[in-house]
Amino acid sequence: MKEYKYKINGNPYNVVIGDIEDNIAHVEVNGTHYTVEMEKKPKQTVAVARPRPAAPTASVSKPKPAASKGGVKSPLPGVILDIKVKEGDEVKKGQTIIILEAMKMENSINADRDGKIASIKVSKGESVLEGTDLVIIE
Repeated sequence: MKEYKYKINGNPYNVVIGDIEDNIAHVEVNGTHYTVEMEKKPKQTVAVARPRPAAPTASVSKPKPAASKGGVKSPLPGVILDIKVKEGDEVKKGQTIIILEAMKMENSINADRDGKIASIKVSKGESVLEGTDLVIIE
């Protein structure tokens, strides 16, 4: 069972994805149960199919000036186990800022540049998807 929290047009949604059998998913959205029929059967994935670095780090494709703000994104879906910084903290590139559990492994998410933590976008225990902003560094 996976649980996700979303905001769509400012409205909060708590989505729990239960069992998936063939192409039918049992989903609960804000306490209301739905049976969702998917077009294609879900793909079975094998954990060893894609090698991952020991300590994945979120990176930005283009260098940004020091004064601009930028989000450190989740490199893969998982659950936030620990937040090692608080708003206003100064961080250095490579410093661990979040511990993310993914595929039963703890992954250190590191700052992608020097700066100050402008905001923390997640909370401990929250499920996140790949690409979700975790913190904003200015």
